[in-house]
Amino acid sequence: MKKTIKLRHELHQHPELPGSEVNTARLIARFFEPLRPDETILNLGGTGEAFCFGDSKTGPTVLLRCELDAVPIQELNDMSYKSISHGISHKCGHDGHMAILASVGMALSRKRPRNGRVVLLYQPAEETGEGAAAVIRDKKFLQIKPDFVFAMHNLPGFPKGQIIVRSGTFNCASQGMVIKLFGKTAHAAQPETGTSPARAMCRIINEFQNLSSELNINDNLAFATVVGARLGEKAFGTAPGAAEIMATLRSGSDEIMSRMTQYSEHVIAGIASTERLKYDISYEDIFAATVNSENAVHIIRRVCAGLSVHVADNPFRWSEDFGGFTSIADGALFGIGAGKETPELHHPDYDFPDELVDMGSEIYQRIISGCLFCETPRT
Repeated sequence: MKKTIKLRHELHQHPELPGSEVNTARLIARFFEPLRPDETILNLGGTGEAFCFGDSKTGPTVLLRCELDAVPIQELNDMSYKSISHGISHKCGHDGHMAILASVGMALSRKRPRNGRVVLLYQPAEETGEGAAAVIRDKKFLQIKPDFVFAMHNLPGFPKGQIIVRSGTFNCASQGMVIKLFGKTAHAAQPETGTSPARAMCRIINEFQNLSSELNINDNLAFATVVGARLGEKAFGTAPGAAEIMATLRSGSDEIMSRMTQYSEHVIAGIASTERLKYDISYEDIFAATVNSENAVHIIRRVCAGLSVHVADNPFRWSEDFGGFTSIADGALFGIGAGKETPELHHPDYDFPDELVDMGSEIYQRIISGCLFCETPRT
């Protein structure tokens, strides 16, 4: 078995949740040690790691990013490398993404860049949207200063190995919105003596269903999904005094997300006032839209001439925090087909196809050559 496939299986067997990828990072560092990177940066944005090959003084710096974290989903597959961590598994394929960069690292250790530098970044906490921002904020990131940034994500439903690209927005912005409503409990026989948030909760949920039309946004990428709601307690003698609504706002651009957020907050404030309630709004899992530069997409298409390349007509609805990197450097997130019959991401039956490790490594190596030998001036 190839070293990179063995690495993927070991990573798959020992997944860790966002922000807790200590053993995963240790395993990656141990793999890269004999490859003798020219520079290694540890504890980047938490558990992140960067392995640098080449010299930035001789040309551009190309950053390739993969993710360390797994998701809170129970593994149902029955294979020799099945997850041993209860309720946690690599159902997004980050184990495969890590193995791909490990394969690139092996190639770079054999033949280092002569013009420029390649940085292989293993980023923590992608699933919560916190990892990219933490890495970029870290003072150690100043040692990297990338000119180009690229990342790939496996995409079930597309032919295995096909490259999926798109200029502009590649995937959506999203954020989790938590609304808490505070009234006053009362005896269930005399509900009029309290202040129930029940009607306000229903009104807010209804408003979320009509969010895009109320804002006159003719875009099927702009919508809200109510993912949970709680009203009171299981106490049949008590009318409720508190409620909580959880919704995900999603849009094809950060500008529309801002409009959706401001409008939602305005509506919630009005409903709470009308119903004589206090309220609180907080946000979690915040993802900016990933916006690909035309130049970076052009590089991918040029160096992958002869391979199967598909240009997506529309952005993907799912979110990814790689937008933090494309906002500071010339870059792109692209997809690699995981197979038309492969279960969808986050499905309990999903497993990253081992064949994609070599395919992904070859694509990245082509991109590296295209960036380090292109005529695009450094920023």
